[in-house]
Amino acid sequence: MSALAAKIDARTPAHRDRAIDGLRALALLAVPTGHWMLGGFTLDGGGALHNASPLTSFGFFAPVSWVLQMLGIFFLVGGYASVLSYRRHQGPAGTWLRGRLVRLVRLGRPVLGVTAVWAVLLVVLYAVGVPGATLRTGSTLVIQPLWFVGVYMVVTALTPYCVRAARKMGAWAAAPLVGSVAVVDFLRYGPYAEAMPSWLGVLNLLPGWLFAYQLGVCWGEKRVGGRGGAVLLTGGAVLFAALLVVFHYPASMVGVPGEARTNSHPPSLLVLALAAAQSGAAILLRERIGRLLRRPALWAAVVVINLSAMTILCWHQTAMLAAAVPGSFLGTVPGLTAAPDSLGWVVVRVAWLPVFAGLLILIGRHARGFETPWEKTTRGRRAVAGVLAAGFTVFALGLT
Repeated sequence: MSALAAKIDARTPAHRDRAIDGLRALALLAVPTGHWMLGGFTLDGGGALHNASPLTSFGFFAPVSWVLQMLGIFFLVGGYASVLSYRRHQGPAGTWLRGRLVRLVRLGRPVLGVTAVWAVLLVVLYAVGVPGATLRTGSTLVIQPLWFVGVYMVVTALTPYCVRAARKMGAWAAAPLVGSVAVVDFLRYGPYAEAMPSWLGVLNLLPGWLFAYQLGVCWGEKRVGGRGGAVLLTGGAVLFAALLVVFHYPASMVGVPGEARTNSHPPSLLVLALAAAQSGAAILLRERIGRLLRRPALWAAVVVINLSAMTILCWHQTAMLAAAVPGSFLGTVPGLTAAPDSLGWVVVRVAWLPVFAGLLILIGRHARGFETPWEKTTRGRRAVAGVLAAGFTVFALGLT
């Protein structure tokens, strides 16, 4: 392993910004860790699994979601990386955008793979006696993280406009996005909330996630530095505290079963406040992170995680279900199928994390094939996979 790490380190170009890759890897790892720690199951009388969360019983557990909700960091480094790519491109902006979108469309392969596999799994698992309620729970968990791919493609398509805004306004280019989300939040939760349509929150979807991306673009354009990072960290933290204490936003950054109001889907102003604070911290810590990742062992881990990004995103919930579904036939298994309503559950769930990670690695060894080009796959097989994926997606979206 030491020799492999040294080889990876030696092959890394000197100009590679290791801090950016490190931040991306950290945000990627936060996704499965957050879902595995903040999500759980309960068993009904028929032995079927239903979604549950320790946040329902432990309000003080909410700060864990503040740490593990790192999508703001992911969009931040995405904006930064896009600017570097955009700057290196010599041709028209349209040519760069087409090339970038082609790369992002390839992300559809692993999405197509996981949904097609689950379309088959639904039939097989039902045939062997897995309750329908368990299959509905599993389908919902698998489909939920995949929204990220579509949103990221749309945000990336706006890169040329984000660059122009950054060059003209600096970090203030992100301010209108904050204002837009604040207005929608006021309409959704203010004195006229009852008169507002239920779909109003969807208007926050694009500006809510574009905010951190725009900050990343400004960072890549050198319009945000150490002082700007300190302002983002302080201002984001102050706004975050005010929204919690004064305006009574839900403390959890993820949805809690049974709660009518959620911060992340679609993003509320609290998500932007957290993203601002996290972005400021990332900007301030960039040099330290870069020095830390000069260690070959740490850098090798970052490289592997980044190369497995879509496998992690698409299959981590399947890894947890690979333990939970068989466990449901054994009855109440502590930390797995037992209700997440005790501190003991939290302790045992931590012990389950290496098991979930190991299952993800095993699944990933085969699922990685979905990330490679499909030239050797016949059109017929691709068509069948597309039909299966579409069927599963319609089924899962209907559930959610």
